[in-house]
Amino acid sequence: MSKVIFITGAGRGLGTDIALQALKAGHQVVATGRRPEEVEQTLGGPQDNLLVTKLDITSQDDAQAAAQAALHRFGRIDVLVNNAGNFFAGYFEEITPEQMRQQFETNLFGPMNVTRAILPILRKQRDGHIITLSSSAGLIGQEFCVAYAASKFGVEGWMESLRYDVEPFGIRTTVVEPGFFRTELLVDASTTWPEPTIDDYAERTTATIAAWKSMNGQQTGDPVKLAQALLTIADQDQPPLRFVAGADAIEGVEAKAKELLAQAEASRELGGKLALDDTNA
Repeated sequence: MSKVIFITGAGRGLGTDIALQALKAGHQVVATGRRPEEVEQTLGGPQDNLLVTKLDITSQDDAQAAAQAALHRFGRIDVLVNNAGNFFAGYFEEITPEQMRQQFETNLFGPMNVTRAILPILRKQRDGHIITLSSSAGLIGQEFCVAYAASKFGVEGWMESLRYDVEPFGIRTTVVEPGFFRTELLVDASTTWPEPTIDDYAERTTATIAAWKSMNGQQTGDPVKLAQALLTIADQDQPPLRFVAGADAIEGVEAKAKELLAQAEASRELGGKLALDDTNA
């Protein structure tokens, strides 16, 4: 069944793949980006089933305007794919407070802006599906990823809790944790690399930047297959609340789950005996 699919960050990377695969499958697509002319060119020019519109996800006004443009063109929105994001790499002390806030503005508050604009439409329909791209770094802390992981951990908590808010209105939610896919996340347009500013970190920073850059174009995950998988989920009556994407991510999440269970068990002796003792009151 054809759906109206609203995609953020559709001008490059995974967002482009999702939009192209959705069009190929016969869906109506709202493809958004900060430079709509580039988005339209990337997707092959004007098409009957395609609306390209400007959206900087950090702008609430842009989000409201894009949502209304989609509603005006297609009459409804069935699936929101919160895909747009970026990556501020580096060790915590070398990431400025301004950069940390920028990371959250894009990766957490940006999807919130778009979802806030589209939720009234989905509520009125009493139907819809919100898919938000997180990362395996949203569940597993990693070296050199403190800002990115913090923002994606925020996405996880927001989406996991949002489910309870919107389920009564027939709105479904899915948060996606991809591993390493051959997208454009590690290109300079998406990643801000730190300048070594503290001697104690300088050697590790230089080596880690080189290692991360060498990974670009070598990731094992196929973004086209991931796009197709997301469209499969969007077609399901009961989509998963969480979709772990890629064998590397699945292995990592399994290890993290075991670690959490072990930590809970290790806490039982001390942490399980902290209730108020009312017997002596």
